[in-house]
Amino acid sequence: MKRLLAVIAALALAGCGVEGDPVRPQVGTVVSAGSGGNVSAGVGVRVGNVRAGATNNGVSVGVGLGR
Repeated sequence: MKRLLAVIAALALAGCGVEGDPVRPQVGTVVSAGSGGNVSAGVGVRVGNVRAGATNNGVSVGVGLGR
């Protein structure tokens, strides 16, 4: 429970820009249709160097070091 509160507090500080410029999330979506009625969809979110995404095939989470 304490860890969850610490993470929420850190995200709130990053969002309001106390330690620097605010971090703005980037969101992207993809929907594609192929032959034979195959449809795939996905969504991704990036906040700073943290990326998370989900498709109809699975979920992925990544952390990067660069910009």
